[in-house]
Parts: sequence; structure tokens; C-alpha cells
Amino acid sequence: MNGSPDPALSFIIDGHRIAAKPIKPALYVVATPIGNLGDTTLRALHTLAAADIVACEDTRVTAVLLRHFGIEARLLAYHDHNAERQRPKLIEALDQGKAVALVSDAGTPLVSDPGYRLVTEVQAAGHSVVPIPGASAVMAALVASGLPTDSFMFAGFLPPKSAARTKRLATLAAVPATLVFFESAQRVAATLADMSEALGVRDAVVARELTKTFETIRRGTLAELSAAYAGEPTPKGEIVVLVSPPREEVTSAEDADKVLASLLEEKSVSAAAAEAAAITGLPRRELYQRALALKEIRDGKR
Repeated sequence: MNGSPDPALSFIIDGHRIAAKPIKPALYVVATPIGNLGDTTLRALHTLAAADIVACEDTRVTAVLLRHFGIEARLLAYHDHNAERQRPKLIEALDQGKAVALVSDAGTPLVSDPGYRLVTEVQAAGHSVVPIPGASAVMAALVASGLPTDSFMFAGFLPPKSAARTKRLATLAAVPATLVFFESAQRVAATLADMSEALGVRDAVVARELTKTFETIRRGTLAELSAAYAGEPTPKGEIVVLVSPPREEVTSAEDADKVLASLLEEKSVSAAAAEAAAITGLPRRELYQRALALKEIRDGKR
């Protein structure tokens, strides 16, 4: 190939302009960084540079990302207030054989944004939907939380009013999984207080500004975190709140051994004791000794 790649069909990395790979007509659901632009994947860059249309929540936000990587693209705003009007235009573009990329302001589209209706209608119209995975605040917070990851539920944003929020929390109280929520900085203290009241004694994590310069991951019980945030100035930035699963009722040593035996099938003695302590509320040191004894019996050492 002679000359440099066409700026309209390429992107820049470390000062080098790279030609985008052609993509077939489809709706591409493209994850974008939640803060650190270095989290952009090569596949996302190829897709955004090759797409005929990039549908985004806020064209100003997406323009910053595209400028950073030297991508020239036709942007089309697609958000809660214009989704009904814009969906037919995007489906028409697909009918004409064009490639459409869908992005949110940050993270993976369809997670707390209007994209799912577009995907449903695109599929109903007979077009392909292609996921371009990448950054997700939900997954970033979960893997750094130290809470159980084998089963989790993303519950989005809770209602802004305390009464409605408490009612919603009551419906989630028995879910046997780590709960993951998005929350605004202005409401986090009030939300933690309602969680403590509705969900009881549970471990929790508040993850703020993930992947950004002032990233913080704060751990404690719901009551401890509620008291801490109530006594501090309102934090800044994007927030994810995670809450551990409900504790199992353990009324005997036999019940504790059942919990430990199940955990020991996949975890080390130390990890099983730590998770059993979170589940049952029993002392971790006591559970460690019981787990060690159970492992020795299972391995035939006793």
C-alpha cells in the first residue's frame, strides 16, 4: 500500500496511523473506557474507525475519545430523550447495508442505558448484533471487591426516594448473590443507611472513580460505611456499591461444617474460611481450624 491510511478509515496509536479492518453490516455494541483511555481495545478502535455511523449517548463525550485516537466518524446522538425517534434511522442505515457502532458515555452499552431496545428491534428486523467487549464498571468493581464472585446480581440504580429505595431493597434482601448497584455521589450516604436498615449486617464495598487517578475502593460493613459517609463531605465521581450475599443461618457446628465442606470443594482452606465467615458471621479463626480438620479428614490424614 502506498501512502498513509485514509484518516476516515483509520486510527492512531502511539503516533502511528493504522488502517481499520473492514467490518460487515451489523450493529456493533462497543465497550469504551470507564476512565482510563488505555483500556480501549484494538478491536474497539478498528470497529469505531470502520463504522459508517457511531451512535452515542453524548456526542461531545464520544468525540473526546475519537479525537484521542485520531478517528473521524459520523456521530449520531442516541439517548433516553431521542431513542424513539433515532431507532428507525439506525435500522434504516442497517437496511442500506451500513455498519453501526453503539457506544455509551463510558463502559459497556446496555448496562443502565437505552440500548437494549435498539438491540431488540435490530434483531427483529433481521440484522446481526455483534458485541465488542471491554471495560465495565460492574466487573471492575466486582473483581476488586473481595466479595463472592461465583454468583452476583447487577441491580442498576436504586430509586432516588428513601421509601421507594427501601421497598426495592426488601425485594433483593433474600437474593443469594453479591448485589451490585450504581449510585450517585450525592445519594451514596443515604443509600448506605437504607441498605444497612433493609439488608442487615453485611459486608459491603464502595468503589469510586474506577480506573481513574483518584480511584478508591473502600470496604466495611454496611453500618460502618454508612456512618463514615454520613460524617464526611459528599464524595465526587462515579460510584459502584457492592453488598455481600445474605448470611446463612448457622445454628450448630454441623451446619458450619456443611458450609465449609461445600466451599472446600473449590477453594483453599484459607479462602473457604474467609468466605464462610462472611456467610455465617462466625469467627474466621474458628472456621479456619474447622476447615483444616475437614480437609485432613477428606484427604485421609485423620
